[in-house]
Amino acid sequence: MLDLALVLAFILYSVSAGLRARRLASRDLGEFFLAGRTLRGWRAGASMAATQFAADTPLLVTGLVAAGGLAQLWLLWVYGLSFLLLAHVFAGPWRRAGVLTDAELVELRYGGRSSLALRICKAVYYGGVLNSAVLAMVLVGAVRFTEVFLPWHAWLPEAWFAPVLALVRGVGVEFVSTGIVAPDIASADALLSVVALLGFTALYSVTGGLRAVVTTDIAQLGVMLAGTALYAWAVLAEVGGPGGLVDALVARHGVPQATAWLSLWPGGESWAGLLVVLALPWLFQASADGTGYLAQRCMACVDESEARRAGVVFAWLQVVVRSLPWVIIALGLLVIMPPGSGLIDGAAREQTFVRGIDMLLSPGARGLMLVAMLAALASTIDTHLNWGASYWSHDVYGRLYCEVLRGRTPSGRELVWVARAANLGLLLVAFVLATRVGSIQGAWHISLLFGAGIGAVLILRWLWERINVWSEFAAITTSLVLAPILLAQHDEAQGAEWSRLAVMAAVSTTITVLVALCTPPTDAAARTEFYRRVRPPGFWARSAAAVGDDPRAPRRALARALGRVALAGLTLYLTLYGTVRLLFPLPGGTRLGAIVALMAAGALGLWSRRRP
Repeated sequence: MLDLALVLAFILYSVSAGLRARRLASRDLGEFFLAGRTLRGWRAGASMAATQFAADTPLLVTGLVAAGGLAQLWLLWVYGLSFLLLAHVFAGPWRRAGVLTDAELVELRYGGRSSLALRICKAVYYGGVLNSAVLAMVLVGAVRFTEVFLPWHAWLPEAWFAPVLALVRGVGVEFVSTGIVAPDIASADALLSVVALLGFTALYSVTGGLRAVVTTDIAQLGVMLAGTALYAWAVLAEVGGPGGLVDALVARHGVPQATAWLSLWPGGESWAGLLVVLALPWLFQASADGTGYLAQRCMACVDESEARRAGVVFAWLQVVVRSLPWVIIALGLLVIMPPGSGLIDGAAREQTFVRGIDMLLSPGARGLMLVAMLAALASTIDTHLNWGASYWSHDVYGRLYCEVLRGRTPSGRELVWVARAANLGLLLVAFVLATRVGSIQGAWHISLLFGAGIGAVLILRWLWERINVWSEFAAITTSLVLAPILLAQHDEAQGAEWSRLAVMAAVSTTITVLVALCTPPTDAAARTEFYRRVRPPGFWARSAAAVGDDPRAPRRALARALGRVALAGLTLYLTLYGTVRLLFPLPGGTRLGAIVALMAAGALGLWSRRRP
């Protein structure tokens, strides 16, 4: 009963937030999608972190640690560099650009008729293809969770459940299950759970826009952190504390296996493979410059200073604060529910995170964790609905259909209603895709490969004035053509994922630069106006001179920004390494290295605050 009360309280709070924000959100798209540009940095950063706290991520972490130990988490932790790059290099330009969507930036950056075509292309790709794929992965995580905690077949009368089961069997809707119940019953349960979750999330995100999304995200983040901390505490109590966990790993699996799981250094990788793992995923990705909901949060901030603060808050919450409970849980579950026969199936291992909640937590604590997981699902879904709908309403409907094809300017309220309709369309597409996704890890690797093809051009368009509209077209085309070819190889050898990433990044970057050099540059007037408005750092000597600035000023600004990224990154990762190693030393090792790392992180943090 306590569990149910906590869930109902969470639902009522979220829905009321949407209703409270409805009046302001209904004015125009600036209010609906950017909250009137009134966000403070800590609120925007917390909202970013809540979105990426998605319920599928702790399941992914559990599977990654079981498959390759803590070192595998660098695949997630390394994105902290991307978040710091956003904070110190791109957040200010995004805010100064004054656009409503990242697709709109294309016309500001390049000008001309071809930029409109690219704008619509990117709106469809990000707002439709990429956004729906991410939503589908989130729904797969939801199914993993609800399969244990929402057994509708046991709760509902047979007369109510039978029509749903018949629909599943007749239409062929089949979610991937882990075998707790028969596949058709599991799919019927999943159908009811997903529909209820999507309906609840849409109720407040569609009505209240970004204001409601951010308000609920902050509360949801607090619940998620509290819930996972309580879960981690229960895991430690079960295995005898941090020291007991290390001893239990050694006792159950032996020193070599325990060391492999606890090591923070990727093992079995060549230096080239290690470089790919640590360098490519965060730099060559579909949101390398913050494109997407991260840029949306920066654009919604009060000013560029708050936008930078949002990126820093996000990086620390994402890499350090949320990671520590997940590390404890993933390692503890290797003791409590050890992999059988040396085989680790992705979907089954991911599911142990959910099974552990049911096994280890008391009713009240389980209810809090249930709310935390629902909050994690809702915070990701609401963001992707709001962000995805911005493309369809502002770029496709408003810019293309109304202004270009119909020759009229749509009203703010009209665009808001289109945005709300787009939310519902995205829900339907994501639902269909979710029935076709298996392991979260598999879907994640595919999304990384497609993103690797466009990451370079997203960064270069800010830093190098020679990049033009054809460079972006070339990068998108390369990604769409080369990714299926690389995936068709079906090479499951160790390191194959990262060799594919390296090939994609190298080919796409080369083509992007060659196209920029071999095609006419962006119109000088458009380029100069972009520089005047945005003041991007990097190689903008001609544009800077054209507006009367020192031609060397943009390069100096970039050097200072990258220095701040390097300093902030060292502080962040030394803190992470020292804390994890202090809690879980290697078998036979000492905690001296951890203490030194934490002292160095503290010194760097103090020094960075004194720097101008």
